[in-house]
Amino acid sequence: MTQTHPTETLPPETLVLRGRVVTFRDNPFTCDPLDALHHEEDGAVVIRDGRIVTLGAYVDVHPDLPSDARVVHYPDSLISAGFIDTHVHYPQLPMIAAYGEQLLEWLERYTFPTESRFCDPVYAQDIARRFLAELLRCGTTTAAVFCTVHPQSVEAFFRESERIDTLMIAGKVLMDRNAPPDLRDTAQGGYDDSLALIRRWHGRGRQMYAVTPRFAPTSSEGQLELAGALLAHDDTLFMQTHLAENLAEVEWVRTLFPARRSYLDVYAHAGLVRPRAILGHAIHVDEQDLTTCHHAGCALAHCPTSNLFLGSGSFRLFDALDPKRPVRVGLGTDIGAGTSLSQLQSLNEAYKVAQGTGHRLHPVQAFWLATAGGARALHLDHRIGTIAPGMEADLCILDPAATPLQALRVQSCDSISDLLFSLMMLGDNRSVRATYVAGRLVHERD
Repeated sequence: MTQTHPTETLPPETLVLRGRVVTFRDNPFTCDPLDALHHEEDGAVVIRDGRIVTLGAYVDVHPDLPSDARVVHYPDSLISAGFIDTHVHYPQLPMIAAYGEQLLEWLERYTFPTESRFCDPVYAQDIARRFLAELLRCGTTTAAVFCTVHPQSVEAFFRESERIDTLMIAGKVLMDRNAPPDLRDTAQGGYDDSLALIRRWHGRGRQMYAVTPRFAPTSSEGQLELAGALLAHDDTLFMQTHLAENLAEVEWVRTLFPARRSYLDVYAHAGLVRPRAILGHAIHVDEQDLTTCHHAGCALAHCPTSNLFLGSGSFRLFDALDPKRPVRVGLGTDIGAGTSLSQLQSLNEAYKVAQGTGHRLHPVQAFWLATAGGARALHLDHRIGTIAPGMEADLCILDPAATPLQALRVQSCDSISDLLFSLMMLGDNRSVRATYVAGRLVHERD
């Protein structure tokens, strides 16, 4: 057995990541958070053929390692499952940090002009490459991604993801009204383009397709019904859209769909509220909506940096997760209204949003949302989100002392919870020392 530096990238038959391992054995919102956490102080994650084969204490695992195993030691870092982003727009990366509007005005002024550029496949490929590189720098290994109305934007994204072998969910935006002419499709044209993309990409390697109506105001009833028809073909497809992000948007939906009880009911009537449906934001929903989501098995994407940036409101995380009728919830960055692709930064703001709604978000609960909880929200918890035998080896290595301030704070951390809390409050992409996809090193900070 040999020990090597992580910059050596030749794929070994057996790779062993050694360090402080944190993962989950249970849901920390339904039990004592510390009982839900699995923590190995000096652990070993054994990887072969892109999957985890063993997790345990290094002293116990070491004697059974093959002689040619390559051990990469991260003595001062945490080994975690890769982060999962349940709601993000890759075409909006160039317009992140665009000043001064709320949702509807922001779409008109910044988003639509930016997205119109994705008719150019060369430009789309360049932004897809930059976007995925940034995700990996932030330790995010899976995301549910909105492309644009242009099929070539989807092709560009999936080609780049396939090259890296990341597990990604993405889809062509459907938008046949209330948008600039160069960003509109038709109900039938959007259906046909989506079906062709599904046949080409869904289930190809690690790529998965999401039927993607942007939001109710930009799709006619006919388009929403055809989106439901696409989903009816294959229950492994995903669906992603926006729900009740902004009060003016909610009122607009009420005028466009007067026969529907609520914003959510617009989607339910079209057959879109179902398992593997991901509804972004869901700030202004009522108890009946949450009960519907619980029974349907769909997910809500909590996007705190975006909601704060646009002044949309505060997502009621603990209401959504009420044990009487828990709803699946994941964490989203929602770039470009979101202000960072780092899920550590998302957790920073999620903690503050929870405080503002009268709740304390425990650091173990927070990291569960960004990993195992996100996987559960996407119905992918059998593949990703935890470190356990049989799971796909998508991992990130976190450095709690990445900056001088973090290094100072770590000196007073007296528990794993305190260490995780310092990471979520002070961390960002600099705290991600390395990222592994299917057991292969794809990002290294140093």
